[in-house]
Amino acid sequence: QVQLVASGGGSVQPGGSLRLSCSASERAFSLYAMGWFRQASGKEREFVAAISWMAHNISYADSVKGRFTISRDNTKNVVVLEMNNLYPEDTGVYFCAASRFGNYLGPKSQAFDYWGQGTQVTVSS
Repeated sequence: QVQLVASGGGSVQPGGSLRLSCSASERAFSLYAMGWFRQASGKEREFVAAISWMAHNISYADSVKGRFTISRDNTKNVVVLEMNNLYPEDTGVYFCAASRFGNYLGPKSQAFDYWGQGTQVTVSS
């Protein structure tokens, strides 16, 4: 079973930046597609970004395109979400997830098998 630990959340002002990291316990991390989802208070979890197992393919939700960047380092079992020019509507709990389907790029959360515990991102002035 893959254990995922997300970190890097915090509070920033609009226009600020944050860097989220997700570390995986599994040696086979490089075989999994990785994704980030978020959930705002009172709303459903939504897709943010995903990256295929060899990082050849990446997808983003329209709401974050041009502002967020997902990347991975398979030698360190880490996936990173760089978030720039943050808006208040980016506020929420961010979850990383792993999918056995190595080329899956979202947005369906049901296709992801393992989930991290979530890290809070708050964008407010």
